[in-house]
Amino acid sequence: MLNIANITFRMAGRVLLEGASAQIPTGHKVGLVGRNGAGKTTLLRIILGELAPDDGEITVPRNARIATLAQQAPAGEDSLLDTVLGADTERDALLREAETAADPGRIAQIQLRLSDIGAHSAPARAAAILAGLGFDDEAQTRACSTLSGGWRMRVALARVLFSRPDILLLDEPTNYLDLEGTLWLETYLRRYPHTVVIVSHDRDLLNTLVGSIMHLSECRLSVYSGGYDRFEQTRRARIETRLKLKNKQDNDRRRLESFVERFRAKATKARQAQSRLKALAKLKPIPALVENRIAPFYFPSPRP
Repeated sequence: MLNIANITFRMAGRVLLEGASAQIPTGHKVGLVGRNGAGKTTLLRIILGELAPDDGEITVPRNARIATLAQQAPAGEDSLLDTVLGADTERDALLREAETAADPGRIAQIQLRLSDIGAHSAPARAAAILAGLGFDDEAQTRACSTLSGGWRMRVALARVLFSRPDILLLDEPTNYLDLEGTLWLETYLRRYPHTVVIVSHDRDLLNTLVGSIMHLSECRLSVYSGGYDRFEQTRRARIETRLKLKNKQDNDRRRLESFVERFRAKATKARQAQSRLKALAKLKPIPALVENRIAPFYFPSPRP
């Protein structure tokens, strides 16, 4: 599984993560949510290995491949199809070696491995992914450099999907997609056989795709079962319960302080006043909620 163990991370003196922990079983699909600036993208970069935590560690299954959507869109002269095919570096290397290999034993090994990874069906698979993201047959033959930035980001998404990593990290993957492309991606990811961690403002996507929500709040992680709507309901109930407990504690504190103030100097009530003072000292304050509002994180309007 993907194990996030007591991660602490500071950036420019600000604590983004402190003792954050969560476990994601292999093959599960998880939505990562939290308010803007909470540190969601930072956590993805730590999982990816781009950032090192100040404390704690990330552990993954041995030899697990982790990949995310590239921040820079491809812009070379290769066709869209070749650009996507190039994301499978093992296939590329084996095909190049097959052209020059002379040893019969090595040639057999290469062909066996190419068969194991489905190398010969790869062009059809890459073309299907590109088609799902809005590129017809003619568009797939164009050079990436001919596309606008938004369409090149779709190619970047196609590349990471084609590479089929064991742990797929997606940060707002629908930003450059229309409704049709978003629905296709949702269907594709539902069938994806490996682990997916996704940050998204599309609550419909989080409701239909993920099996649990990982909430980043107050520098820590909490995992909730179900999609986004169920998470929001559970979170609302927890916040309301916590506020009730805090209000009760505040009332108890005021009552005890009032009693002590009234009877501290009265000899007949001195022992009771001391008892109340001890009770006050034992009251552990419930921490104030950073996110004590019930409002949802994401855009409330559903898809058209």
